[in-house]
Amino acid sequence: MQVTSPVRPALVTSGKTVSDITHDICKPIEAPPTRSWLIAFGISVLVFIYGAYCLWYTWYEGIGVWGLNKTVGWAWDITNFVWWIGIGHAGTLISAILLLFRQKWRTSINRAAEAMTIFAVMCAAVFILAHMGRPWMAHWALPLPNSYGSLWVNFNSPLVWDVFAISTYFTVSLVFWYLGLIPDFATIRERATTKIRRAVYGALSFGWDGSAKTWQRYEAVCLHHLYFQFTP
Repeated sequence: MQVTSPVRPALVTSGKTVSDITHDICKPIEAPPTRSWLIAFGISVLVFIYGAYCLWYTWYEGIGVWGLNKTVGWAWDITNFVWWIGIGHAGTLISAILLLFRQKWRTSINRAAEAMTIFAVMCAAVFILAHMGRPWMAHWALPLPNSYGSLWVNFNSPLVWDVFAISTYFTVSLVFWYLGLIPDFATIRERATTKIRRAVYGALSFGWDGSAKTWQRYEAVCLHHLYFQFTP
């Protein structure tokens, strides 16, 4: 009895080759920014300046402008902090589920989900600094030696544990996101037209050569990192 394996239909139509797909994906990175991108970047800069002004106003007037007082402990900053942490967990969960189920179409989705996690954690950290009222004293929330002898941070303070949680979560998420970029950095390295670009992307890709052994180690590192990220 002879079994004939069915031929899977082509995933890419319109007669495009793998080289054409690689060119289309790398084009936004290799080409100069478009006019629409510059407009969006300009709007983002204006929003950033407005946000910086709001932070300055808060630190100048005091965090009481948010309604935070002795009877109101959960003001605008803490609620936003928790909200951004939830967004970060959602991005990590989406990326982890797609990786564990080995979905072949996961790359474009988990890349956006991992980036969303990193930016969400950064936004959450901003609200921690804002809640301090005096951000120039932020190093006091870290267990660092100081000039006051045996004086240490108050480990019973939730603010200290927020700093520990944010720094750990940000580091683990950043490593997980960067691991997924290594093969892409190698692709851009091979397409580089200048020595500087080739050197920069060569350093970022850690000598990726695309061999089966390299892919095996890549998958092993991703799975171990994912296990560490979700192990309590």
